[in-house]
Amino acid sequence: MYMKLDDLKTSHLNRNIVFLLLILMTGCSTEKEVVLNGATMGTTYQVKLIAGYFKNTSELKEKIDNRLQAINQSMSTYIPDSEISRFNAMQDTRKKLAVSDDFLHVMLAARDIHEKTGGAWDGTIKPLLNLWGFGNTQKNHQVPDEAEIKKQLHRVGFEHIEIFPEGYLQKRKHSLTLDLASIAKGYAVDQVSDLLRASGMENFLVEIGGEVFAAGYRKEGQPWRVGINRPSTSASTTDVYRVVPLHNRAMATSGDYRIFFEADGKRFSHLIDPRTGYPVNNGVVSVSIAADNCMLADGLATAIMVMGREHGMALIRSLKDVEGFLIVRESDGEIVPYMTDDFRLLKP
Repeated sequence: MYMKLDDLKTSHLNRNIVFLLLILMTGCSTEKEVVLNGATMGTTYQVKLIAGYFKNTSELKEKIDNRLQAINQSMSTYIPDSEISRFNAMQDTRKKLAVSDDFLHVMLAARDIHEKTGGAWDGTIKPLLNLWGFGNTQKNHQVPDEAEIKKQLHRVGFEHIEIFPEGYLQKRKHSLTLDLASIAKGYAVDQVSDLLRASGMENFLVEIGGEVFAAGYRKEGQPWRVGINRPSTSASTTDVYRVVPLHNRAMATSGDYRIFFEADGKRFSHLIDPRTGYPVNNGVVSVSIAADNCMLADGLATAIMVMGREHGMALIRSLKDVEGFLIVRESDGEIVPYMTDDFRLLKP
């Protein structure tokens, strides 16, 4: 039986029902892709939602922006009255600082990552970044002398922060400062994902500054596809080395090919080993980590860049539900990928 469009127009059906009938008659999908984007944490975010045609998503953008603003107000070192700025300004080691649930949750996760990586990830590394010219206090890159590196190393050590589960932080060294940029974006991705689930969304992709979480499927019913950037100084952000399918998984990537300087014929990366005070030079040029949550993936990607291929791969294999993809520049200059068995199964 066929129904004429004129019959529909003259009926008492409302426009939504007419539209739905037309979709069913033509065999078109009853779902749409909605894209929301904006700025946050010194970078950009993009959210792709797969929703029914009559699902109202107009309020989600405001909810996402408000949630990201709250996280930024907690952990941005660029906001003078943020929680992290108040912690950094605190000099009294006898004082406890009350912090929000956001800050506490990230600090507890940070402590876990710090311990798992043997100190390769350290949120107090900012004095060393500043010394090498990679911080936000100066722009001039330089190779500091050994005595100055040793001096700044005394201002580094995440283990010197006391974290109380009741919601307090305390310094054991007055000179300690925090910078959580290497896991805060991952946390923000996780929080936006939680917000979307609470709003009834099942299929979506959240991306903040390159860190992602993929839930469910794309409109076509296939897994979301996320690209790993080609590790080259000349590569654009759209130059893809490998495509990875993600389903209910997060992925974060860290690399040494964007931020560096050269001096006396040597290349110095912004990725500094907090245990030695020197930029890493272990051949690893890119690390991508897939995990259940983006904060863990974010922190591990940074840490394993510091740890190197052998120790990094051993750590990944020791962790449950974590996969890794490392790109290594061998001594002959050849770029070689290394990956865990489970990551190898993630075929595009």
